[in-house]
Order: sequence, then C-alpha cells, then structure tokens
Amino acid sequence: MANQIRCAHILVEKESLAKEILERIKKGESFAKLAEQYSTDGSRRRGGDLGFFGKGMMVKPFEEAAFALEKGQVSGLVKTQFGYHIIKRTE
Repeated sequence: MANQIRCAHILVEKESLAKEILERIKKGESFAKLAEQYSTDGSRRRGGDLGFFGKGMMVKPFEEAAFALEKGQVSGLVKTQFGYHIIKRTE
C-alpha cells in the first residue's frame, strides 16, 4: 500500500453548512457522526470513510488537500465540482 493514504470526508453542497460542521469538529464533535448526519455521498454510511487511495484516484483539489494532511489531521474546506469537502486523514 505504498503511496496510499486513508481518509474520511464530509461532503455538503452549501459552504455555510460546511463551515458550521467544521466548527463543530474543531469543538470536539465526532467526525464520523457528523459525516453520517450531513454528508451527501455514499460514504456517510461508513462515517465518511473512503478507504485507501493513491494519487490520481481523486479530483485534484481533494487529492492535494488529502495528501497534505498528517494522520489524524482535519482539513479546512476543500471546494470541488461536487461541493465542499472536509477531509480527515485516518491512516
């Protein structure tokens, strides 16, 4: 699994909601629970877990943000054509 990382994310359409969720994470709320509650994609059922992925498998802004994170770190808002992501590197 060289050069692969594992991340979870929360994806929402509105920037205002993404900012609110990010604030809640910073205050210590569970990333996985917030993902289950708010994320608009299929990963919500796994607490936002996207599994392992390598470079070239995700859209560029998402990939750049994800690979810049340290394990356990949460990104700021990342805008892609899908909406606003909050990314957490898990491994």
